[in-house]
Amino acid sequence: MKYISIIMPLFVIAAASAQPLADTTDIFDKHLKLNEIVITGVVGEAKPTESPQPVNLINARTLNQTASLNIIDAIAKQPGVSQLTTGGAVSKPVIRGLGGNRVVVVYDGIRQEGQQWGDEHGVEIDAADIGSVEIVKGPASLQYGSDALAGVLVLHSQKLPLPEEIKGSIAAQYHTNNGLINYSLNMSGNKSGFIFDLRYSEKYAHAYRNKFDRYVPNSQFNERAASAKLGINKKWGYSFLKMTFYNIKPSLPEGERDSTGNLIAEDGNVKTYRHGLPYQRIYHYKIQSENEINLPAGYLKIVAGYQQNRRNEFEESPDTAGLRLQLHTATADIRYIYNPEKRWKVSTGISAMYQTSLNKGNEFLIPDYTLFDAGMFATASATINKWVICGGLRFDYRYLNVPEMPQEKADFASFHRNFCGITGSIGTVFNATENFDIKLNISRGFRMPSINELASNGHHEGTLRYEIGNNALKPEYSLQADIGMDYSNKYLSLQLSPFVNYVNNYMFASRLDSVIEEELMTFLFRQGNAILTGFEAAADIHPIHQLHISTAFSYLYAIQLNQPEESRYLPLIPAPCWSSELKWEITHNARIFNNAYAAIGVDWYLKQNRFYKAYETETATKGYALLSLSAGTDIIIKKRKALEIHIIADNLLNTAYQSHLSRLKYADTNIITGRRGIYNMGRNIIFKLMIPIG
Repeated sequence: MKYISIIMPLFVIAAASAQPLADTTDIFDKHLKLNEIVITGVVGEAKPTESPQPVNLINARTLNQTASLNIIDAIAKQPGVSQLTTGGAVSKPVIRGLGGNRVVVVYDGIRQEGQQWGDEHGVEIDAADIGSVEIVKGPASLQYGSDALAGVLVLHSQKLPLPEEIKGSIAAQYHTNNGLINYSLNMSGNKSGFIFDLRYSEKYAHAYRNKFDRYVPNSQFNERAASAKLGINKKWGYSFLKMTFYNIKPSLPEGERDSTGNLIAEDGNVKTYRHGLPYQRIYHYKIQSENEINLPAGYLKIVAGYQQNRRNEFEESPDTAGLRLQLHTATADIRYIYNPEKRWKVSTGISAMYQTSLNKGNEFLIPDYTLFDAGMFATASATINKWVICGGLRFDYRYLNVPEMPQEKADFASFHRNFCGITGSIGTVFNATENFDIKLNISRGFRMPSINELASNGHHEGTLRYEIGNNALKPEYSLQADIGMDYSNKYLSLQLSPFVNYVNNYMFASRLDSVIEEELMTFLFRQGNAILTGFEAAADIHPIHQLHISTAFSYLYAIQLNQPEESRYLPLIPAPCWSSELKWEITHNARIFNNAYAAIGVDWYLKQNRFYKAYETETATKGYALLSLSAGTDIIIKKRKALEIHIIADNLLNTAYQSHLSRLKYADTNIITGRRGIYNMGRNIIFKLMIPIG
């Protein structure tokens, strides 16, 4: 399979045809609403300048110019965003220090549900299918209900074709550090309003390496994904049906070392593309329907979907899974947006989710359960002279039931819980001048305890710990205030976003002094009141059109109230980060090398010495700086774009470092050097190619 994966994209590339050269700006058909550049505002879709809540937008070109192993890795370099990682394959989003089930991921209008409560459970989405990302910071429970306490990642597929257009693309990339091979084939068309979009992707990587650990055994992974989208887009609206399949097999490094301090490799082969032990085999299937009907004074939007997630973990045998979880999720969202005139807009709707999870293996971490969730909301916005004012209220209800378990699952007691929550937000945008905006937003969010926080009891593979749930946990509630100031002119752009977030009943896993299984840390879920304060600041200076000097700084201070020093600071809080980049856009509308650029960047992570010290749950993390270089261009042949190429050197100086949010930081200690845990990836040179077919 390894050689097929190398030969297949090269063969198709050789046979590909070129695409006519288009203008470098984003193009969209005014009749094709799905391609409009909007954000998920409080009242349906809105322009970024109309949203009082902090929102970051990432377009396709930025994603292509970013070094990443998956879609979460690609967006984790944005101000206020980070990731909790387990090796190179598993990444979980963290927004302003809050992660796990506090971040909702929405993919093409459907809430992604895939047992994401686990620290080593990634997001089952094909990065090649993502055309843009919208990062909503702060409580978004008003739009998405429970779990959106930290924010939302809204992932949009690649743009659909223009009317009467058929196009395709072949994308491929190679990473030198872990031998990653990735290719994606896409074909789409739009004829007389009938639209189709087909994609197939594969990705393979062997173990990654760094300066201290050399190769990290069992950090390899492979991934396959496919999607098909069919639909119709007319004056009355649109209707789409999309089916996706995703399969990933990440091996899980355990960090065991021998008497010489070296990491132990199962068979000595660190460059294999086959899985080792332990590893996961995850399948995610999804079918969804998205419909929008235009009405005289607004539109009706109906989105429904079904997902099935199969998560298998293999520890003792490569063929027999110990932990086998099967999750079924059905979701529906109906909302009506009433917009009789441009000055004001009203939105109201209902949403529901039904979920059931089953244990099919002989090892157990969480019990079987069923969950029903429903919510209703109403929002409104108005534009008055230079002011935009918006807000709303929402009510949610959730029922969770854990049934009587068979004798072999006797470690789990049956119970049921009912949760209710009222959330809301109110905000305003003041367009002080043509170049200067001031934003203020106050929002209330809530999150109901997840199944592992309530009832887990077992060895959590990949996290190097034994977890114990707490059935007495209460829902989290947050109250956050955001202030935003944006200024831009021909030569300068400035953004400042300070915030303060008070979280009542904050839930977290705390290490115990005793152990249940040898060589495993034992964690119990607790809760208390917390406050998180911080800001993101960014600047982009462009003294001439082609030169950009950009810098951004993120800072977060997070504490648990009324606690002694050892448990004062919240766990898993990212270190302050200062990122800077100098970018030269060399050409535009050139005859051969078009859209050429070169850039140098530095990401400087400060020391994190505010950590949860109780029972050595966490340790301090040293500061480090990562240097990167990148360059790219479109190649034009006979006035047609024949190739897009990017070369990125990540961690150019091969710095040995540990991210504060790396789960592998707490693996075994090297008895020779005294260094604990596994280090992150070293120098990585990335080659990206994209051939358009038109």
